[in-house]
Amino acid sequence: MTFNRPFRRDSDHDRGSDRDSDRGDRDRDNREHGTRTADGRRRRPRPARGPAPDRKPVSQRRRLLLTSATVVSAVLVAVLALRHASGPSGSGSDPSAGDGKCRPTELLEPPCGAWFGAFVPHDRDNLEDKVRAYEERVGRTLDIVYTYHDMSLPEGARREGQLLSREEQRVGEDRMLLLSWESKWWGGTEAQQPTWKEIAAGELDETVIDVQARRIKEYGERTGKKVFLSFDLEMDTRTPDNGTPAEYVRAHRHIHDRFERLGVDNVVWTWIVTGYLNHADLLERMYPGDEYVDWVGYNQYNYYRCHRTGWLSFAQTQTATHEWIRENISGDKPLMLSEFGTAVDSARPDRQAEWYADVPRVLKRLEGVKAALQWNHRDPGPHCDLALAGDAAWRSLGEAVADPYLNQLTR
Repeated sequence: MTFNRPFRRDSDHDRGSDRDSDRGDRDRDNREHGTRTADGRRRRPRPARGPAPDRKPVSQRRRLLLTSATVVSAVLVAVLALRHASGPSGSGSDPSAGDGKCRPTELLEPPCGAWFGAFVPHDRDNLEDKVRAYEERVGRTLDIVYTYHDMSLPEGARREGQLLSREEQRVGEDRMLLLSWESKWWGGTEAQQPTWKEIAAGELDETVIDVQARRIKEYGERTGKKVFLSFDLEMDTRTPDNGTPAEYVRAHRHIHDRFERLGVDNVVWTWIVTGYLNHADLLERMYPGDEYVDWVGYNQYNYYRCHRTGWLSFAQTQTATHEWIRENISGDKPLMLSEFGTAVDSARPDRQAEWYADVPRVLKRLEGVKAALQWNHRDPGPHCDLALAGDAAWRSLGEAVADPYLNQLTR
């Protein structure tokens, strides 16, 4: 199947969180949610039954109690209905939404919660249908749709290198778009593969960079919309094949500056890494700098048997990398879980559903995480299917992303 992203797990190592950090996460979870002492509840002493000349007959009291219960139930039903009705166009997490405090910032940051998005596998011409089918199963509209592109030139009907395809623009009418732009020519010859050195030197400006910059600019002028744009996601797996860390930084900065020179002001620059902490030194050396990055993203999974690891909870996959990025890359940039997901446990079929059920609780304590995008596909190799595996998992994710924290004002 050809969709706007190749199978591209470039390295075969485990990219889960460091095991020592995971052990710390488990200890922290035990402290916060572990065993507790009994609460010593006692039955309240009944008040003495003194004379009650105004006591109403039993049947009247029952009618009053039933009436009160009915009113309370009706109020609760109304509150729950309002809560579940709050979708991406309304904030369920902050009563100040009506006064504009929860509206997105200029950099598309939701102040009162986080966006929910996904990568939905698709062929080139059926993106809309696939996105709608995903949304129908998960029970809501996606805030962000994630697609992938290379830096190839158009050849015949080939459009892999074309940012903002017709299908993406139609999907983007009601959603935000995250475009991943990779310095690859998928299926091309070795001579056709761009290098960071060539990009930084401007050798692709006229044929690739400027062409796509003008497309994005025109899209913004026509629709008033911005797009998230990531250059070479997971670049920490692409060296030395694409170049050195310093060459990546120069290439990223060159593209940013070229867009700026062409007047493209509707891009939110999103720097996305694996988050694999054995690459910590590389990640620091490949950060382009605060002035060149608006959001920081990382891709962490519970790979389980796919990479021969133990089962990791959602908290264990995210927390250590989150803390490291906050300490070593940026203390205040909005963060994005740009790909997250879990493999299945064939011995415990409900385990995937249980994993997704924990997403809202963990997200709320990951300071600065403003978007979470589920990866609903597979990686190459045995036991590497990371897609939702059945009705129970779909229901669990649907309930998780119905949380008001993940339903924010989109405009």
